[in-house]
Amino acid sequence: MAKRPTQDLSEALKEATEELHEQAENTQFMKSILRGQVLLREFKLYLASLYYIYSALEEESERNKDNPVYAPVYFPAELNRCATLEKDLEYFYGPTWRREIQCHEATQKYVDRLHHVGQYEPELLVAHAYTRYMGDLSGGQMLRKIIQKSLNLPKTGEGLAFFEFPGITNISKFKQLYRARMNTLPMDADTEKRITEEAKKAFLLNIELFEELQRLISQGKPSANGSAVLPKLELHTRGINRPHSPAATVENVRTQMWHKDMLPSTPLLRWVLALFFLGTTVAVGLYAM
Repeated sequence: MAKRPTQDLSEALKEATEELHEQAENTQFMKSILRGQVLLREFKLYLASLYYIYSALEEESERNKDNPVYAPVYFPAELNRCATLEKDLEYFYGPTWRREIQCHEATQKYVDRLHHVGQYEPELLVAHAYTRYMGDLSGGQMLRKIIQKSLNLPKTGEGLAFFEFPGITNISKFKQLYRARMNTLPMDADTEKRITEEAKKAFLLNIELFEELQRLISQGKPSANGSAVLPKLELHTRGINRPHSPAATVENVRTQMWHKDMLPSTPLLRWVLALFFLGTTVAVGLYAM
């Protein structure tokens, strides 16, 4: 007869992943975010990776919604993130966002693992749902405030839909419900052990993702000929980088006035300067010939 688990699954996962959780938070990528040093390009790359990951997770969740090894923790209306990520990606990239984003190597590895688990080892899918959704409902709420402030995003929530859970009225109570449902999943001690190991794997996949994102940000993505492509400036991104604070606006106005004041104030002086530059240009051209 198979042995029953000696502790609740939720507690077993928390204990098993505690060290890896701390390791993930201490990656350079996450430390930059937690310090409020996130840049727009970093956040856009992160959202794109999350879109591919949640698309795979929610596809496999839908596949296993009636499977007794997963059904008790299937909460699509409350938890699904794909629609919110699509909204954020359109905000940052515009209507062509699907052609703009890329699924990089570490993200693809994560996606492949989710599809494998959902199709061949569905009893392990709860490990991925737990690490993602419970993280979003816990530390993710703190990240929302940091990112909103760091990127000076609108307080009305544009660009931050991923962090919003309108289907959940009380996050703390919902987390309690989710853990209670996890603890009712049918399993023996061996299955619980496999699920805890899969949760560790989920954290390792996240760590690889953060490390890859940091490399892309620090070095630029290599082009086909092997040379590094420097990050493009994000000035075109829907006005996100335009200053919102009064101080920044005043400084911009002063700069514009300074450049304007450098020009001669009378038409005669402007003509003299124009003729001077024209003569200089012709002389240089003749000399170069």
